[in-house]
Amino acid sequence: MQNIFADVAVSVSELKKNPTAVMAGAQGQPIAVLNHNRVMGYMVPAELYEAMMERLEDIELAELVKSRAGEQGVPVDLDDL
Repeated sequence: MQNIFADVAVSVSELKKNPTAVMAGAQGQPIAVLNHNRVMGYMVPAELYEAMMERLEDIELAELVKSRAGEQGVPVDLDDL
């Protein structure tokens, strides 16, 4: 059985009929879009998508910082730049 990672699920047919109503009914939560009772994708409001992208960027930056934590600094004179 396939996991559904959303509290709201709609069929493709229902989504086609009135996508605005589906988004409004989800109240800002992710929506699983089903085709023949199988998840074919997820739909998220723009605000949630933007927050997800910011969070992913923060995670990537944290990984970069951790990977460079053991590096030795190099003294630089600003006049040399």
